[in-house]
Amino acid sequence: MNDEARFIRENVMAHNKWFEECIPMIASENLMSPLAKEMLISDFADRYAEGLPGKRYYQGNIYVDKVELKALELAKDLFKADWADVRPISGTVANMAVLFAFAQPGDTITTCALAQGAHISTQKFGAFGQRSVNSVQYPWNLEDMNLDVDGTIKLLKEVKPKVAQFGLSVFLFPPPLKELEDTFNEIGCLVWEDCAHVLGLIAGGQFHDPLREGVNIISSSTHKTFPGPNHGMLLGANLTDDQQKALEKAVFPGVTSSHHLHAMAALAITLAEMKVYAKDYAAQAVKNSQALGQALYELGVPVLCPDLGFTKSHAIAVDVAQFGGGKDIAQKLEDANIICNKNMLPWDESAVRPSGLRLGSQEMTRLGMKESEMKEVASFIARVCKGEDPAKVKEDVKAFKKDFVSVKYCFNENEPAYGYRKLVE
Repeated sequence: MNDEARFIRENVMAHNKWFEECIPMIASENLMSPLAKEMLISDFADRYAEGLPGKRYYQGNIYVDKVELKALELAKDLFKADWADVRPISGTVANMAVLFAFAQPGDTITTCALAQGAHISTQKFGAFGQRSVNSVQYPWNLEDMNLDVDGTIKLLKEVKPKVAQFGLSVFLFPPPLKELEDTFNEIGCLVWEDCAHVLGLIAGGQFHDPLREGVNIISSSTHKTFPGPNHGMLLGANLTDDQQKALEKAVFPGVTSSHHLHAMAALAITLAEMKVYAKDYAAQAVKNSQALGQALYELGVPVLCPDLGFTKSHAIAVDVAQFGGGKDIAQKLEDANIICNKNMLPWDESAVRPSGLRLGSQEMTRLGMKESEMKEVASFIARVCKGEDPAKVKEDVKAFKKDFVSVKYCFNENEPAYGYRKLVE
């Protein structure tokens, strides 16, 4: 090993050790199971496949096809979908595939604004802008952090979008799809929801059931509340054969070549695990985020939507403007080994210096934390917000975290074909 390789390995190992001692609260991250991680270092990582199972352009895909077909079967079963594609290599790539399939430059798509919690791919500087679509943003209700239903119905009827798109990165409450379904049918638009943040909750019967509420296409990453690899997925309902073919063509050769077979296999394992554990995991993640919001609120740290129970998802939005703002507090929390991110709130104009934080419970839940631990976590955050030295809080965080280093809600040492390993070894 030369000095350069040693430097790289040492820093990766230092990162592993650091996160073993941190409280992970970024709402867009999670932990794979040891068995799913094993797929990432299999020979699949060195191989290539283009096209669909049984219709490859390369030889050598006998077992790849079997795994991918099982992943498709599991995805359709878990989400009660008519159609699925597990080839997108990320959530944004899945979004790009939908755009390539159904939106030409100049077409109108309705979506949310960045300050309302939308993902960057839906903005003019993201994938929507790269596709040169006309993006029109829904009216918003600040009080309940959700769409203004009457205003949205009016907007949809006025602009008659080719596609009505939904989904957020600060996804606190389900979108009012049922209330909008008659309007979708009236104007004849395709309905698309980016469920990256809440896919695991949907798998567990929490949050909402978009494919039964008028959504035709779900796009998603697979590493947030769905605790799989960095990868992507598409799901569909009530699509015509031509629409399915358009999506498949958009995925390949449109936005992918080979689709990262090791990650696809890790996704297949996670789908199998979530078939068993999703209900309990999703329910606990929601309980934890609500408990965290309540505890912070009682400690004098403003959390949005207290009258609505703060959230119905894994995430909460916190207004830390009075303590110095999202940028400063996120850095101080990192100094205390609490990892989160600054985030725009609906009234913010700057993404660089927003007033808020976004806090997620999904990874803490994966490590076995429950409501009582959320109270302790809230106390650490409040101490930092109120000016206590982060270095002092850090020592308490490290002591607290020692009991939470192993992945839960997954196949473990009791599974006959697999030897369990700890998260950090």
